[in-house]
Amino acid sequence: MYRVEQLIGGVWGAGGAGGELVVSDPADGSPVSTVPVATADEVAKAVGAARGAATGWAMTAPAERAAALHRAADALEAAADELAAATTAEMGKPLGDALGGVQAGIGTLRQYAELGPVRGGRTLHGGCHAIDFMAPEARGVVAAITPWNDPVAVSCGLLGAALVTGERGALQAQRADPGHGLAAGEGAGRARCRPGCCRLLTGGAEVGAALAAQQVDVVAHVGSTATGRAIAAACARTGAKALLENGGSDPLVVDADVDPVWAAGQAATGAFANAGQICVAVERIYVHRDVAEDFVSALVDRAQALGMGPGRDPGTELGPLVDRRHRDHVHGQVTAAVAEGARLRTGGTLPDGPGAFYPATVVSDCTHQMVLVREETFGPVAPVVVVDSFSEALRCAADSPYGLAATVLTGSMSHAQRAWRELPVGTVKVNAVFGGAPGGAAQPRRGSGQGFGYGPELLDEFSTLKAVHLEAPGGGHW
Repeated sequence: MYRVEQLIGGVWGAGGAGGELVVSDPADGSPVSTVPVATADEVAKAVGAARGAATGWAMTAPAERAAALHRAADALEAAADELAAATTAEMGKPLGDALGGVQAGIGTLRQYAELGPVRGGRTLHGGCHAIDFMAPEARGVVAAITPWNDPVAVSCGLLGAALVTGERGALQAQRADPGHGLAAGEGAGRARCRPGCCRLLTGGAEVGAALAAQQVDVVAHVGSTATGRAIAAACARTGAKALLENGGSDPLVVDADVDPVWAAGQAATGAFANAGQICVAVERIYVHRDVAEDFVSALVDRAQALGMGPGRDPGTELGPLVDRRHRDHVHGQVTAAVAEGARLRTGGTLPDGPGAFYPATVVSDCTHQMVLVREETFGPVAPVVVVDSFSEALRCAADSPYGLAATVLTGSMSHAQRAWRELPVGTVKVNAVFGGAPGGAAQPRRGSGQGFGYGPELLDEFSTLKAVHLEAPGGGHW
């Protein structure tokens, strides 16, 4: 078991007067790490240290800020295996997937290190006697509140973008698995930035709430919709900019002209990867009646073939959920759907023994109005709704309080074109549940949030533009 420390005012191990949390391995309940809980006063001190850094970091040369990110990436790369093991121990993700998350965070730091120095303003064409331009500036203090399901990648993205644009950042690592989220921030902290540029806090919802309530300039959050809405309300009171990627209930549409076995493979990947604990996981499936029977049969086969076990075991494809409380939430939605007439095809039972395991579950005969279909489940569950046309599938997919992402499997170019134009989501994927070119970015809609949460556009989210008009005194010349 190891201990995670906080970084406040340039001092490692500071704070923690709020007590201590013990993080348990979701595979067997054994203790993994201990973390201090920041008090409201410690949160205020951390933000004050960031505010005290004032313009020093923002006035640093962009190339120097970029070099700091490269040093942070080097530090994380050297500790990649250790961070991946911590991820697996703290939230159950299979080790290979955990290492992929660490590598994604490292790649993001390097991407922002390259993009930061080449960003510029815009020259305006005014009178010939004056100079007019628009210059990007750092907004100030950024509070980053990161999730537990992939915090290395997310915290590297948020802190990396903030630091390279000249912001001062404060990161709150969540209580469910603070160790590796904090370690990612530690890499930024050890990148030899100026003192006070990076602060790291640990704790639960109360720490995040205290951080969002401070006089910061931006609150960047990746997590649940309920938390995102609370942050938006706090930002409305303080005047901070809210940058939110909240929850989702991402649809998968299966058209009548696709191979149902191939489509089932895509659905299984989207619904069961990381035990469904991915922001863009497949949460609801609309399959055309012509291929529904073969699709569901193949999806059941895929679900039953997954090897479930501790994430540290090489053969594990489906690890545990993050904790038993979350497992109860997932199982409750499945049980309610069955009580309303849905058919449990595989899974849907609570395994005996320790840990927070939940089997890959396929539920057919669902209706569009069931809570299992309408709301975010965030577990290894694939609810299937049968539709009679592609148009019906699009209508159902669009009818949601969320708007994060959607996937469409179709052999028709006209259907693909309709899908990306009509679906009110930030990301539309055609014939692949995951993937995309580097540098892509999307804005979530509705209850799924607001603003760019990743990609080059995130640098713009953390910046503000100032218009400048220069004239020589007295109407003469300089």
